[in-house]
Amino acid sequence: MESVLFALVLVLGFLLLIAVARGVRIVQQFETGIVFRLGRIQPSVRGPGLHLIVPLIDRMQKVNMQIITMGVPAQEGITRDNVSVRVDAVVYFRVIDPIKAVVNVQNYLFAVSQVAQTSLRSVIGQSELDQLLSDRDALNAQLKRVIDEPTEGPWGIRIERVEIKDVALPEGMKRSMSRQAEAERERRARIITADGEFQASKRLAAAAREMSSDPAALQLRMLQTVVEVAAEKNSTLVMPMPVELLRFFDRMAPAPEQAEPKAPVEEPEPVEEAINELPAVDAPVLEAQEPRSVQPR
Repeated sequence: MESVLFALVLVLGFLLLIAVARGVRIVQQFETGIVFRLGRIQPSVRGPGLHLIVPLIDRMQKVNMQIITMGVPAQEGITRDNVSVRVDAVVYFRVIDPIKAVVNVQNYLFAVSQVAQTSLRSVIGQSELDQLLSDRDALNAQLKRVIDEPTEGPWGIRIERVEIKDVALPEGMKRSMSRQAEAERERRARIITADGEFQASKRLAAAAREMSSDPAALQLRMLQTVVEVAAEKNSTLVMPMPVELLRFFDRMAPAPEQAEPKAPVEEPEPVEEAINELPAVDAPVLEAQEPRSVQPR
């Protein structure tokens, strides 16, 4: 009899040990435990540490509270200025309400992924190509706001950050942008060259004024130019000529004779004035004679 009781106690102790082992749950520091008792969720969540639940009655589900990084597959769309692009992004989010994340949505990871894809296509259609390429911060903020609106309140998931990774353009658009950039660089180079020539002309004009005030300076400049030409290995022969000699020849050259002034050519008078200046001619007046009677013989 005693042996039977002893065996029964051992069996009960073993079953109790199994029950206790099945009722012990360990929650990690980055997790939160949610307990379902007979299918009904308990309002209190279990934090990190060791917890006991009732075997066969309670069920604990752990929710990861870390920030989750999810890549959004590349989405093709047409921008507002009718350019076909292919854009991919990455989303950083975390669970702030584990009860909503478990109860209100079946698979919150898949749900966030689908919302991110549809929101990315919507943002592409509302933006222009220049904004996608240059104004990434504004687009990231807009995309974060669009994704966070349907997820934080109903699902208990907060979008921490959204980043656009890459914008793929068609080959024709790439060539057009390359030509545009090349033309812009050429325009800047021409402007810089023209500005340099303008400044150089100012400097040369100032140097010419300084040299014209002192004849020796021009002579020294000519000798310096001869030295620079002679320093190079070439077959150029330079024969310097004093500037004073040129000025002497200029002073000794006879002044050109002035041509005699020609008499001004009178313009012909108008025909009407010439006719008016002619002397008047009296026309002969024929006196009327009385008729003579002829007597018959």
